[in-house]
Amino acid sequence: MNKYEVMYIISSDTAEDKREELIARFKAYVESKGGVVEGIDKLGMKKLAYPINFKNEGFYVLMNMSLPMAEVDAMSKLMTITEGIVRHLFVKKNA
Repeated sequence: MNKYEVMYIISSDTAEDKREELIARFKAYVESKGGVVEGIDKLGMKKLAYPINFKNEGFYVLMNMSLPMAEVDAMSKLMTITEGIVRHLFVKKNA
């Protein structure tokens, strides 16, 4: 199992309860695929470097995890089609 960190941005117009639901949903996804979530940092609302979908702000979340390599692509596709997720980026960490 490899260590990864994923940074994702939740749309600024997403309600707080829906935001928490999205964070819990991705944590549960990692655990259901045999991974381990080592930490979730909610960095809060930040200004975007450039407008995305006519939005200038987004809620940033950084999740550190261990996940089988085959599941990273599947999780990335899930994040792409999830409503409320503006952008995401996976980075493999050197162990």
